[in-house]
Amino acid sequence: MPPQFTRARPQPAPEPRPPVFALIAGEASGDLLGADLVAALRRRHPQARFVGIGGPRMAAQGFEAWHDIAALSVMGLAEVLRHLPRLLRLRRTLAARLLALRPDVTIGIDAPDFNLGLERRLKQAGLRTVHYVSPSVWAWRERRAAKIGASADRVLCLFPMEPEIYARHGVDARFVGHPLADRFPLHPDRAAARAALGLPADAPVLAVLPGSRPGEIARLAGIFLDAARRVAAAVPGLRVVIPAADAACRTAIEQRIAASPPSPVSRLSSPVLLDGRAHETLVAADAVLLASGTAALEAMLAKRPMVAAYRIAPASYRLVRALRLLKTDVYTLPNILAGRRVVPELMQDACTPAALADALLGLLRDPVAATAQIAEFECLHGLLKAGAADGAAGAAAEAVDELLRPAAA
Repeated sequence: MPPQFTRARPQPAPEPRPPVFALIAGEASGDLLGADLVAALRRRHPQARFVGIGGPRMAAQGFEAWHDIAALSVMGLAEVLRHLPRLLRLRRTLAARLLALRPDVTIGIDAPDFNLGLERRLKQAGLRTVHYVSPSVWAWRERRAAKIGASADRVLCLFPMEPEIYARHGVDARFVGHPLADRFPLHPDRAAARAALGLPADAPVLAVLPGSRPGEIARLAGIFLDAARRVAAAVPGLRVVIPAADAACRTAIEQRIAASPPSPVSRLSSPVLLDGRAHETLVAADAVLLASGTAALEAMLAKRPMVAAYRIAPASYRLVRALRLLKTDVYTLPNILAGRRVVPELMQDACTPAALADALLGLLRDPVAATAQIAEFECLHGLLKAGAADGAAGAAAEAVDELLRPAAA
């Protein structure tokens, strides 16, 4: 009897491994961006694994932190130099661990001094890399764009003018929208913000934001307080509200207030000093005096008329101008986005109490000027959205997700 043969049944193909994403975040802002990105990627890949360096918000989304975000939260040249040996050891250790794991995509979130070197090492080893939050190549040292492209397969940009700059250097960059544009409504509720802060509904309110670092506060808070007193001398019942970014900033502001007793001719009572709550403060204000930086973007999204100012050390300023490191004479983000001076900018020697007070009084006394700023801010708010249904985090997740797909033939 001939032998009987049974045909082997075909075995089902093994299930693909869930993707592994490595994220390296620095500072609290990176933790917030990372948490939103992890949540958006998890909606696309429920079984994905997320590892790297992150903070409590990322951990709450199921992120596996190999190191706490505090490991990268180093500010200022002196502090960076003091921690440099530790940071270099950390980067070597992290690179070795990621090369062994070989995640599908590694995403460096901001912290360019640390992340770009790490991304370059991984990209050279054949791993996909993304850099989330472009350095300010639109303001200075545009040639950095090419070097960033040597580190990242794709750059995720928060501002719409950035991808064009990278394109000039042959770098793949994607505008994903600014996450702050998702956190502010187009028409914020000023009455609700005042009620939440315990401010009178009908009193004039000036928000003062002298910076988010003690060094900025040391240079600007005294000037800003003097300007506020001058405004109060001309605007009866003015309330001044100062949100402190953290405990160190609050202490620095308190010291400046104590060192600058109110003038007997000023009607200004003691400023209201808050722990955090900057967004509510901005929405509640009739006008804002702020240190040029992210606060200007927040005030723009809060749709509040503003005056921006800044000072750096005189020697640093002279060096920057002498070396022509800056490629723009416009510094405030709303002005850069608009392509013209919408917001008064009083920089360096122009940043004086008298000049600041005059600019603020112009906004408080001229409804047409204030309304013109607000109308421009509403238009700019729309420009900061990339159009994804789930906001900037969703657009960023889609840009990362594309790198998992095989290239089209």
